[in-house]
Amino acid sequence: MDPEEVVQEDEGLGWGKSLPVPSVQEMVRKDSQSVPERYIQEHNNRPLDSEFSPDLCEIPIINFSLLANGDEEEQRKLDLACKEWGFFQITDHGVTEKVLHDMKEAEAAFFQLPLEEKKKYAMGENDLQGYGQGYVVSEQQKLEWCDLIFLLTLPPKIRKFKHWPVSIPGFKEAVETYSTDMQKVAEELLANLSLLMGMEKEDLKSLHGEMKQAMRMNYYPLCSRPELVLGISPHSDASTITLLLQDDELTGLQIRHKQKWVPVKPIPNAIVVNIGDALEVWSNGVYKSIEHRAVTNEKRSRMSIATFFIPGDEAEIGPLESMVDDKHHLRMYKKIRYLDFLRHSLGSKLDGKAHTEFLKLETE
Repeated sequence: MDPEEVVQEDEGLGWGKSLPVPSVQEMVRKDSQSVPERYIQEHNNRPLDSEFSPDLCEIPIINFSLLANGDEEEQRKLDLACKEWGFFQITDHGVTEKVLHDMKEAEAAFFQLPLEEKKKYAMGENDLQGYGQGYVVSEQQKLEWCDLIFLLTLPPKIRKFKHWPVSIPGFKEAVETYSTDMQKVAEELLANLSLLMGMEKEDLKSLHGEMKQAMRMNYYPLCSRPELVLGISPHSDASTITLLLQDDELTGLQIRHKQKWVPVKPIPNAIVVNIGDALEVWSNGVYKSIEHRAVTNEKRSRMSIATFFIPGDEAEIGPLESMVDDKHHLRMYKKIRYLDFLRHSLGSKLDGKAHTEFLKLETE
């Protein structure tokens, strides 16, 4: 047996936990017309049409191949996207259609399993890895219209295969190949961001210590009253950056831009990239981690795959000297061990930008 595939003891991640709640997918399968009270969002959280951006602006699109080849115009576009949007889509990224297709098929195969089979991969009592729901920290909070499976994917030694549905033919292989390709894309993006932040190409990656990669595979069932629920509540990611593979046809992701919600229209085979909280802090607020949410629809279910790139537990996040200027860019955030920040983030429900507000220094 490959030593990487030995099932580890269930000591958990030490990051936190999420309370078990019923499967939304199963609930809709049994009754597709009802929306239980606990899923109906408070009025100010509902996805109302009046909140949408009237000009239907779209997030920036960056040609990854040009960026990787040092194209200065594409680097400027990256800098501007991170400053003004915190989100962008990349095309021509070199990840083959087959790799993307196989990953989507692997995710679909998991959510097609019977509930009892999916439960074999359920999150542990003190763990966030596995099948369930995320950020459920109390019995009273409103729930999201989403099931998920969360896996740690890199480095290989942190994988816990008891949470991986390896019984699905090709699942493990699809995830491993996709994971490797996403890592290459992320490292190229970090290298360009390092240069834009006034550092050497490898510096941002080095700050992570032992960088971790995690995947959250989301299943959003159709909903008879999509205006009442949210697939994921507004939040920013605790990561450095996140790469998202969307449904090629259905729009579900929305980002907050200039106080309005902007739908992120899918571009087939493109990858959506967003800045996470760790990069906002390292950049001293120059690059923004932006609130985003997911909405549902009446027509059919939707799936997505978010790949998070996060610092090692002992890495320190805080404004980098190259991003601090005593006159124009005062230090905005305190320094903190990343594990402590992650525990704080995962220990509460999703709540907009509350996690970065927690890190901000008080200003006179």
